[in-house]
Amino acid sequence: MIRRSTRDAVVAFACGGFVAVMIGVSYAAVPLYSWFCRTTGFGGTTQVAKAAPEHVSARTITVRFDSNVAAGLPWTFGPERRTIDVRLGEVVTVYYKVTNEAARVTVGQAGYNVSPPTVGIYFEKINCFCFTTQTMQPGETRDMAVVFYVNPKLADDSEQDRVRTITLSYTLYPARESEATVNESAVLGKFGGI
Repeated sequence: MIRRSTRDAVVAFACGGFVAVMIGVSYAAVPLYSWFCRTTGFGGTTQVAKAAPEHVSARTITVRFDSNVAAGLPWTFGPERRTIDVRLGEVVTVYYKVTNEAARVTVGQAGYNVSPPTVGIYFEKINCFCFTTQTMQPGETRDMAVVFYVNPKLADDSEQDRVRTITLSYTLYPARESEATVNESAVLGKFGGI
């Protein structure tokens, strides 16, 4: 009888440990997936660069700009130009124009990716409007910049030899005003209001 209760306790402990590990894994899944995508460029996730590369390659690539607005956000949104030819390593600034068509304050934030998805690891953003929540006054029009380069290491990747065009796609999504306040407070707190 004592042996059976010990075995039952071991099984119960093992089951409880398994449940605890699974709960921990479920909480860690989102940040781990985010880290994986940022590190590998998986799914067209772009990289965030702090500075320009040291050299510019002679190879050029066409970057195509796409813009979308999700349902529920009364904004018009589009790039200043649809395509641009850039040399690998060349820092480029492109502007998107956004207008709030509503008669009220609206808040949105951009989601983005690049296509083909395998080049996400080579697409480096130095500055982007997608990093912040945008609060627009009624009828307000704003030019928003994205500063980027395509990493010259793309030329060394034989799997990317056929890539001639990269599409940078943005979709603006509605955000609640409370989310904007929380995001702005977090940024101000982190960087001391800079």
